[in-house]
Amino acid sequence: MSFLFDSFRAVTWQQCVMYLVGFALIWLAIQKDYEPALLLPMGFGAILVNLPFSGVLNQMVAGVGESQGIIQWLFEITIEASEALPLLLFIGIGAMIDFGPLLSNPKMFLFGAAAQFGIFFAMTAAVLLGFDLADAASIGIIGAADGPTSILVSQTLHSKYIGPIAVAAYSYMALVPIIQPVAIRLVTTKKDRRVRMPYSPRNVSRSLRICFPILVTIIAGFIAPMSVSLVGFLMFGNLLRECGRLDRLSETAQNALANLITLLLGITISFSMRAEAFVNLDTIIIMGLGLVAFVFDSIAGVMFAKLLNLFCKNKVNPMVGAAGISAFPMSARVIEKMGFEADPQNHLLMHAVGANVAGQIASVLAGGMLLNLVPQLL
Repeated sequence: MSFLFDSFRAVTWQQCVMYLVGFALIWLAIQKDYEPALLLPMGFGAILVNLPFSGVLNQMVAGVGESQGIIQWLFEITIEASEALPLLLFIGIGAMIDFGPLLSNPKMFLFGAAAQFGIFFAMTAAVLLGFDLADAASIGIIGAADGPTSILVSQTLHSKYIGPIAVAAYSYMALVPIIQPVAIRLVTTKKDRRVRMPYSPRNVSRSLRICFPILVTIIAGFIAPMSVSLVGFLMFGNLLRECGRLDRLSETAQNALANLITLLLGITISFSMRAEAFVNLDTIIIMGLGLVAFVFDSIAGVMFAKLLNLFCKNKVNPMVGAAGISAFPMSARVIEKMGFEADPQNHLLMHAVGANVAGQIASVLAGGMLLNLVPQLL
């Protein structure tokens, strides 16, 4: 009967830490409603892969041979071999995005670019702390505020830290309503937050809406060819939405496909959260650098808006610059709420949405640029 206790005797303190991490992610998902579709599968998966002799991982069974574990198989096939799950999710994300607010105010493209500063700041900091360039780039992309992009970049560059990077990216995405207001208040005054921005959108033609995803894909393909899979799938999803002929496919991409891929991606990425790879000092440093990337994304967006105001007649509320991160639509909602608190007559939502969707494009372009540049420098 002693074999019944073999699993208990095999538990390590690192695995106990991962049980706590799993419970924490589940608690955040259920109790705090922070990205439950992602954090709950990741949290439960973290527990599954850290049970001793877990059947969700490949195991050697006496008298039988190797037994294939479902989570390890999913990881090897859909992430390690092909990056299929992160890429397919972009089709659903693209189908959800309305680029109208951005196309009616193209100036918001600038904020999407400025708010990626944290990626390169955190990447530089990681190199200075001793991480190699591939790992540093993978850590920096946490600042993209885009979980699938973080997973794809870290996997493609063969980073040793896929698990911590995925947890940091999704956790900080979920914590945008907490992190961003603090970062914004560090670099704005109440007067800044009260700047009014009347909204008078220009009409965006259907032809422009259809041409936009096609042109973005072509331009991205020439500027950063490695971004084509990221940008292309995102824009393909948006083309489904805007073409007006494939409503059923668009709705499927937005709902059934996105939900299914999110579910599978969350539990599959937990394979990289095994205790031996996750519980170490590097993980703590990566979580810290990820937070730095998020904070500096927001700060850079605000400071760029302030710089732009020196040359513009129609002033931009500096907080709108912070919406240039990719966390859509959470960041836009944060800016609207903060603007309302400063001035109940000032509504910034549509301006912030424009910057927010620009950030979605900029983040995948930044990921593609890293995939282009880093291999050439290694």
